[in-house]
Amino acid sequence: MQKLTDQGSQKINDLAQRYGVSTDAVMALLQALINGNGTMAQFNHHELGGSGQWSQGGMTMVGDMFNNVLKAKVDGLCTEISRLLAQQPFAPPPLGSQSQSQGGRQQQQQGGSGSPGMVGGSPAVSLFVPAAQGSSGNWWPADLGFPSGSGSQNNIRYAYFANARRLAVEINGHVTVYDTLDHQIGGVSQQQGSGGSLTFTSQYGTIPVASLPIVSIDGVVQNAPAETETPAEPYRADTAQETDIYAKIEQLADLERKGILSQEEFAAKKSELLGRL
Repeated sequence: MQKLTDQGSQKINDLAQRYGVSTDAVMALLQALINGNGTMAQFNHHELGGSGQWSQGGMTMVGDMFNNVLKAKVDGLCTEISRLLAQQPFAPPPLGSQSQSQGGRQQQQQGGSGSPGMVGGSPAVSLFVPAAQGSSGNWWPADLGFPSGSGSQNNIRYAYFANARRLAVEINGHVTVYDTLDHQIGGVSQQQGSGGSLTFTSQYGTIPVASLPIVSIDGVVQNAPAETETPAEPYRADTAQETDIYAKIEQLADLERKGILSQEEFAAKKSELLGRL
């Protein structure tokens, strides 16, 4: 997530006080809504009933499913945060397809009754510090460009770059970039809730993300596999001549053991044969 401005931090504090929750709970919803392009959220926070979901248009689900007061609180928070995000000039762009981007623009047009940059006729709150000049503002490394596909689930986001053969995964603000090798990735999923392992689907089936080589973590390039040493010259079988000489030496050694040849005769003949190698 981009760094909050002082005005943004104050807005988060105001929301926390008005709804009777901690700033951590509000930040959890803010991150979840950023992951959901401002129109939906999947979150997991103990103050909000554990795991839950919200989507623009009236769908609110919390772990304590019969707690209508909590549902109303989550809906109110998500609605206000969603409206704030719709007015942010520096908010992360939608992660999905063009149609999702168009939906984001429609949301921005509908976010307030005033002109752009206004909420309800008053100046909008600037939540985020603008990205540095030349930066894309995206959460993945800028050199990867625009993803072929992307998505989010619970506390993770992913972006797949088919041409670069890279998969970027963000978990709790930490971005890891993987080499996708020859996989053609169709989607990434998190198994068994927010603490489960990550897998992706490709032409080879369902594969653990952890099986892919890591390219970088938080922008730090990981050490490439050490180059293998030049292999020693492969074993070469003896030639027929060498094999014959070794056989003759063994025969001479046998004669020397039997006393037919003296040690001096055996040594001389052996030296002669070895000299032919």
